[in-house]
Amino acid sequence: MSSPAATDTRRPAYGAGRILILVYGIFAVAALARSIVQLARNASEAPLAYGLSLFAAVIYVLATIALAHNGRRMRKVAWVAVIIELTGVLTVGVLSFLAPELFPRDTVWSHFGSGYGFIPLVLPFVGIWWLWTSSPQRISRLAEGLPVKAATER
Repeated sequence: MSSPAATDTRRPAYGAGRILILVYGIFAVAALARSIVQLARNASEAPLAYGLSLFAAVIYVLATIALAHNGRRMRKVAWVAVIIELTGVLTVGVLSFLAPELFPRDTVWSHFGSGYGFIPLVLPFVGIWWLWTSSPQRISRLAEGLPVKAATER
């Protein structure tokens, strides 16, 4: 049974958090729709590129759902999703320049998201910033005047 002190009555997100979740949601829908159409029509044309677009879409969906919640588990899921997203956009971005033959068709992350106005490159950094600044543990420790680093040393 949980104690009243363990109950979290805060709203899942507000202000900049709601805008971030909206942008992630838009990218989730756009990437998912695009990848499904690409895979349904021309899967053999560029299987790696289209498969990566589907993977990116799944990551965006996961990040959207996880960022919309304040729960401890969902925040961990959000951290993992955003880190995977950052790693993906950086890796695919570099590879799309160094080995363009791997990507005969663009993915969401090709050329660091240039087809989407580089938002896929910026979005994970904003997501990381949001997760860091809105961390309930970090905010609580700051309010108590305790060092923030101590929150991660448990």
